Amino acid sequence: MRLRHVLGRFEMTRELTAADHAAAFATLAAVLAERRDELCRLDGAIGDGDHGVAMASGFAAAAKAAAALDLKAATVADVYNAAAKAFLNAVGASSGPLYATALMRAAKAAGSRPATPIMDTPKLIAAMADGIKARGQASEGEKTMLDAWAPAARAGEEALAENRSPGDVIAAISTAAEAGAEGTKAMVAAKGRSARLGERSLGHIDPGAASAVLVIETLSTEWLRLAEA
Repeated sequence: MRLRHVLGRFEMTRELTAADHAAAFATLAAVLAERRDELCRLDGAIGDGDHGVAMASGFAAAAKAAAALDLKAATVADVYNAAAKAFLNAVGASSGPLYATALMRAAKAAGSRPATPIMDTPKLIAAMADGIKARGQASEGEKTMLDAWAPAARAGEEALAENRSPGDVIAAISTAAEAGAEGTKAMVAAKGRSARLGERSLGHIDPGAASAVLVIETLSTEWLRLAEA
């Protein structure tokens, strides 16, 4: 999926409410349901072939849990904590604890506020990346989802430091995630089931990195769209 690059500066952006964040999860769940079979095919080349099912199921549960909250009273942290718990309950595979931790870190970064400014959203990406790194005890270059998440987090922080527009910040995050995922083709897997393949894992994109691009791009695009609605 290619992110629509939104150009120009947005002077009148509203904050993202808890309901907005829940809506972004609903959109993400729909995207992952649509791309489920594609992710399973990618995973079938170097893994068990079920990654698409896990991601679609996990975020469907996360979106449902977020939508079930009293969104007029909920904080942004409430949305991410509910999503984290639901994802973990729905997915027993390795992606379950990884994304649950990522979402809980995002909840902490968002805080107990009713809304977040659009320019705070790169902090959510960074928090999720940190959670995945900590839980998975992974490093970049090991052919995992971190190879998409870590560059995306850095790109967001760098773009914010350069005082770029919201659209440009999100475009930078997306571009970095895509490049990181594409780079996994040249890596030998060092983590997870695909590590058993050794050199045979070369030439294949890591399915976790591919799904990470979908998560990062979809959430970022929706955050920006909702902030400008």
